[in-house]
Amino acid sequence: MTSSETLLKKQLKAVPKWLIWGFVILSFIGFLDATYLTVKHYLGVPINCSLFEGCEEVTSSQYATILDVPVSLVGIGFYLLIFVLMIAYLDTKKERILYFISRLTFLGFIASLWFLYLQLFVIKAICLYCIISFTTSTLLFILSLILLKSRTFSNKKVRDTIKEN
Repeated sequence: MTSSETLLKKQLKAVPKWLIWGFVILSFIGFLDATYLTVKHYLGVPINCSLFEGCEEVTSSQYATILDVPVSLVGIGFYLLIFVLMIAYLDTKKERILYFISRLTFLGFIASLWFLYLQLFVIKAICLYCIISFTTSTLLFILSLILLKSRTFSNKKVRDTIKEN
């Protein structure tokens, strides 16, 4: 065993199972939520909200699509990518997958903050399904922070070792 491998094993503890399964479950919930919104969009069926009355207003606003593509379709890709990457991590245990996921969830969190801002201050309506997406993306980001705190990705030697694997 080389010194870099020894360093890697010392500094990288096993990822707690609850953390891995948290990523898997939350990304699956986000995927289901975004899929529901996307299907409703393409079917042209209004979305009914049980807690808030603004679902239809939010999902039919100009901010709900980008170049005629529903934002929820991008959400499907985001959540599905995290889900598939976590499954890949479970299979391979490659640390670089976790490193990538931690960066990806930051982008999802920033996008979710933007859409929450639009709902609250621009559209002035709240969509229950959008709040579910905001919550799952925020929780994924929090899990990423926990993951980063438990890993030593910032250590250059560890990063270089990860790249070699």
